[in-house]
Amino acid sequence: MPARIWRMTGDATSPWRESLELGPNDAPDVPGDDWALRWTTLRGGRRDGVQIVELNNGPLSLQILPTRGMGIWKGNCHGVPLGWQAPVAGPVHPKFVHLSDRNGLGWLTGFDEWLCRCGLVSNGPPGNDRGTPLTLHGRIANSPAHELELGALPEQGSIFVRGVVEEGGLFLGRLRLTATVSTRIDSHEFTIHDRVENLSAQPAEMQLLYHLNCGEPLLESGSRVFVPFREMAPHTPHAALAVDRWSEYGPPTPGFAEEVFDFLPAHRDESTQVLLTNAARDLGLVVSWNPRELPCFTLWKNTGAKEDGYVTGLEPATNFPYFKGHERRQGRVVVLPPGGRWEATLRFRVCLSPGEVEAARESVSRLQGSEHGLVHRSPVWGPND
Repeated sequence: MPARIWRMTGDATSPWRESLELGPNDAPDVPGDDWALRWTTLRGGRRDGVQIVELNNGPLSLQILPTRGMGIWKGNCHGVPLGWQAPVAGPVHPKFVHLSDRNGLGWLTGFDEWLCRCGLVSNGPPGNDRGTPLTLHGRIANSPAHELELGALPEQGSIFVRGVVEEGGLFLGRLRLTATVSTRIDSHEFTIHDRVENLSAQPAEMQLLYHLNCGEPLLESGSRVFVPFREMAPHTPHAALAVDRWSEYGPPTPGFAEEVFDFLPAHRDESTQVLLTNAARDLGLVVSWNPRELPCFTLWKNTGAKEDGYVTGLEPATNFPYFKGHERRQGRVVVLPPGGRWEATLRFRVCLSPGEVEAARESVSRLQGSEHGLVHRSPVWGPND
């Protein structure tokens, strides 16, 4: 059975719309009677013009933002909210985000997604790279998609959203991201498949980090994160003070200074995964990926007051989030030849019972194996290594 696809390209043949709703009546050969694809344009305030696609397979729904680089604003699985409460009234339209503000930290004024991409030309802190000013975490999260497809695959029993986002310009190169978010009907899982292409006749550098941000109820005092690793190190001297409790979370704490830890993941059969659980170990989130595609993993702990953003970040990436110039010198910047491409697939699963959480924890334990990973007690991959 062929795929059912609804295209929007912003041209005369497939115009963008203010709203659209699709379901079983539009694709009766797709199994299930409780799925939906909903397209909405928000109005008013700083969200004016932001377009949201709800990808709803029944128990699991995701709110995808074509306007913000195909990030995922919020999720919900059987009534469990997935995301965090940012000190930002989002989603914020990119036209209101001035990336160069506050010495290159303007990205933070639009940051409130559950999952956003950092890249494509750069990620990490702002600074001057070979005469070019770089802003925090790059531009892709504030770059709208110019092509969009909503679709259903009857034979697979799945639905998907695919968007195309580009970064570049005259004398600046041209990178194209094709991002696909898909899920099977009645599943607690979803998949992201990204392809980045160099459309220029010149080689192009590329960095990409997936900033997955979790707050309550996954994050609370007593929550734990399980990461299989060959090596790990604190990202900063401040984080080094907490290296013995990197996997544990405390309550919201006003004035908490963020702690960041870097990992080289342990893996088996080209696959690794991390697990975040609540205190009772009856709710969890599993993220899995191929470390050949995303060889670095960063853990961001920001357990400040709820009003200031109580959140932790699980961040698979092509590199560690140090300044691009340093990452280049360490060989951690991807270089795409003319016409070259890079691809990665990430899988996400929500665990809703103690049994599911324990099975995921055991999977992480098997990846770690009998050998303990090497723990560096001070930064080793940063500029002072």
